Amino acid sequence: MTTTVTAPHRLWRNARYLTWLVSDTSKGLAATLFAFAIPLLALIVTNDPAQAGVIGGAGMIARLALTLVGGVLADRHRRILLMLIGSLTGILLAAAFTLLALADALTFGTLLAANILLAARGGLFDVAGESAIKEIVPDEAMGRAQAANQGRDAALQLAGGPLGGLLLGVGGWLVGVVMTLCHAVAAVTAWMLRREARRAGIADTGADAAVVAPARTSAWAELREAFAWLFSRPDLGGVLVIITIVNLGFNAAITTVMYALQQAGYSELLIGSLGAGVGAVMLAGAVVAPLLVPRIRTGVLAIAGLAGGAVGTVVLATVTEPWAIVIVLGASVVLLPALNAGMMGYFMVATPTELLGRANSAAGVLGMGAMPLAPLIAGFGLTWIGREWTILVCAALCIVAVALALGNRALRALPVESRWAEHAKQYELDRP
Repeated sequence: MTTTVTAPHRLWRNARYLTWLVSDTSKGLAATLFAFAIPLLALIVTNDPAQAGVIGGAGMIARLALTLVGGVLADRHRRILLMLIGSLTGILLAAAFTLLALADALTFGTLLAANILLAARGGLFDVAGESAIKEIVPDEAMGRAQAANQGRDAALQLAGGPLGGLLLGVGGWLVGVVMTLCHAVAAVTAWMLRREARRAGIADTGADAAVVAPARTSAWAELREAFAWLFSRPDLGGVLVIITIVNLGFNAAITTVMYALQQAGYSELLIGSLGAGVGAVMLAGAVVAPLLVPRIRTGVLAIAGLAGGAVGTVVLATVTEPWAIVIVLGASVVLLPALNAGMMGYFMVATPTELLGRANSAAGVLGMGAMPLAPLIAGFGLTWIGREWTILVCAALCIVAVALALGNRALRALPVESRWAEHAKQYELDRP
């Protein structure tokens, strides 16, 4: 009897994955630049942390609301086509922002509108790009793909802060120009990905990027199905509550620090450099992540990463010098790439392809549902109770998340990468 040994999938020889990565990275850089610029522009224009918080919170609410719609679209239509449409929409919105900045027309109202529209674009179309990777990368390579994506995200943070600071130092219009170019690159590469799929003869199949939902099913019924599926899975549903709490606490703390530095008179370039320092640590963590995910249980990585973030947030309340802030934040996020690679990789493997768009959007809404409160907590907290107490409130939220994680048996039981598929199947068998 002859035994056939299948060679491991070589991710970096997967031309479709590399094309997808360029498209997603270009879009991500545009989002990173705008996320850096919008709170600082809001503070420059209004000189009011509370109003800046309203602008940031409104954008997050718009993104969360339309992410649900985006999930339904991603399961009903071809995901790569939606990537292309989303990039073309990004070109138009970024160009409009550029014109507003050139005309010196950036006010509280126009910044509010620009943030809402660009966030809405992300909600409608980004889910499709995130879900398309399941049809491009096989399950056996999903952990490595997610670790590579974490490295990419860290590199964006590393470059995005200083680049955003330099561009913003020239003017908000230059941020808009670079965003427009980024979305143009994302559009071209999404078109190339669609063309490659057609040449391979898979454009009209579910393997291309989407499984079309039955026409007789309403969008609300499809969303209910996704939420019901998530909460029927102890390995996924309960974890999302924990992620919601820690995301709110940690991101509100970071936003508080950014607002406080701007109000203290530090330059946009210096604030951007802080983000670069944290990004450098995350990049180092992303390099190590492919070594940790196959060897250490995902549940252990998750709890360790959450605990590091909670401790770092407590310490953050006691430091005010920029160099000290970088050290504390860097120590807080060093395990974050491994945590994200493990959790996101497991989620992709455990979720059926035909449900992935809606499951991604449902998980995103549940995991990020409280995020619109982060800039509001930062803005009003600085105004009412000051920097130290605002960050301590954020730290309390992070500590609650760690306590919940320690008490969550399903989270603690998540195994190493090689056992993800086997582990996920037991929950499918347990369903009535």
